[in-house]
Amino acid sequence: MRRTKVRAPTLAVQYAVSRKGLPAANSFRLWASAALERSAAQITIRLVNAREGRALNRAYRGKDYPTNILSFVYELPELSGDLVLCAPVITKEARAQGKRLRDHYAHLIVHGTLHLQGWDHQSSRSASKMERREIAILATLGIADPYVIETPEQ
Repeated sequence: MRRTKVRAPTLAVQYAVSRKGLPAANSFRLWASAALERSAAQITIRLVNAREGRALNRAYRGKDYPTNILSFVYELPELSGDLVLCAPVITKEARAQGKRLRDHYAHLIVHGTLHLQGWDHQSSRSASKMERREIAILATLGIADPYVIETPEQ
């Protein structure tokens, strides 16, 4: 009997911004791995500043502002894609939503990794399904429901 070798995912992390205050590369790998539904995958996670985030959002989505995360899927036999996270936007969102920065990054990595695998939130039904999946994955990581937003006290 011939055995097929199962490949572990390749998860690369690039910091195009200062690492100070940001999660470690191993954390990003852990969060992406938790959301992977298959083992053969090549994903690059890149953390960028507002200028690069804005340029990418403008070029690929036609929106002239930086956004928290962009997902790029590539057509290969195995799952392959990039997740681009805009560090200043994510910091601002976490503060405004009263979330721990680390938890917000975890949620966005899980969210983006699901997008790479074909999940979407184009309809209310698909959004609800995707949110439930995100909440379940994050719970396995000890992270609370990201859709419960608490605003900081004034």
